[in-house]
Amino acid sequence: MTTPTQPFGRNDPAVIIASSNSRLRQQIVQNLMRSRIAAAEALGGADALGKLENSECQLLLLDRRLPDLDADELLEIIHRRFPGIDVLLLDEAGHPAIPARWRSPSALQLFETINRWQAPPASSCNSAKPQTVLEALPGMVGQAPCMAVVYRMARLVAPRTTPVLITGATGTGKEVVAGAIHQLGPRVSKPFVVINCAAIPEALLESELFGYVRGAFTGAVQSRLGRIHSAHGGTLFLDEIGDLPLSIQSKLLRFLDQGEVQRLGSSDVFRVDVRVIAATNANLTELTQKKQFREDLFYRLSVFPIELPALAERRGDVEALARHFLRKFQLAGEDQPLPPESVRLLEKHSWPGNVRELQHVMERASILAEGGPILAEHLGLAGDAAQVMSAARHFA
Repeated sequence: MTTPTQPFGRNDPAVIIASSNSRLRQQIVQNLMRSRIAAAEALGGADALGKLENSECQLLLLDRRLPDLDADELLEIIHRRFPGIDVLLLDEAGHPAIPARWRSPSALQLFETINRWQAPPASSCNSAKPQTVLEALPGMVGQAPCMAVVYRMARLVAPRTTPVLITGATGTGKEVVAGAIHQLGPRVSKPFVVINCAAIPEALLESELFGYVRGAFTGAVQSRLGRIHSAHGGTLFLDEIGDLPLSIQSKLLRFLDQGEVQRLGSSDVFRVDVRVIAATNANLTELTQKKQFREDLFYRLSVFPIELPALAERRGDVEALARHFLRKFQLAGEDQPLPPESVRLLEKHSWPGNVRELQHVMERASILAEGGPILAEHLGLAGDAAQVMSAARHFA
């Protein structure tokens, strides 16, 4: 059988995978890419509808366990609004089932191509071991299967200038992944410039990004290059991009499309060569639906999405991470043991603050243990500030 080719534009997917399981989505996309089939990921039902609205997709792979919509209701909406789209429901193992009839003439070919490989199980990141061990990204620790996917995706995109959108909860390590992509790419000797879109007041953010000339506004006593300009030749990391004000989003989109920046108070235009990586813990799809984030900017930034799992999804990495942080925080000459009972406590904790919370816990425990073993009372995992202070007084 001839492998179906993609008849649409470069960014128009023939297949969309809708699932809340990031590992399942990314594995399917990678396998489709091997067959030169363009595919896109949808984080849920609403995201899938938005992508179907703006593409000529032929086939939707649908996981019944969606975070936002009931799968049966979604099927009714799709059959009503997109009668030419074929939908394959994925079973619990992540395998597609043949529908009763095919609407799109080439969807059957796509299905036959998909069936050449076996999709990974849709179980959690902790329930299976990776078939091959991939080297962790610079600055990262862990070999959970879902992290192996992150490592591979980051290495695939690092040599390119493709925009990357890193998503995940607060504390999962989005800036570390962005820095690793820069470090593994050809721009490693050039600047890696970070700007936190949530930390800078809206009135100052535009001048921080684009720069200004002397006299552009009150207090502009001398001209200054913006962060975009200072990243020339290197990488600009836009953290918390979901908090970027709408008034600045259009100007950022213009820069992304044309590669030009114009400083405040000046008519001069500068061409810059910058690789852009953005990150957010927000649901940008929901923000676009609420008109709080420009849809065109979202699609421009999310050419290559990488989703980071929560620490609760990679409990097998907790001990390795804890020991890594312990080595980092203990004083010179110290060798603080981490007993099995303390490891068990760490692995049972829910880690709502993810890797960052674990880092803070181990830093505090290292101080309270005074060079000795890390015991349960040093960990303070209840999260109660009074308990931590009481432990500090006890060990003082």
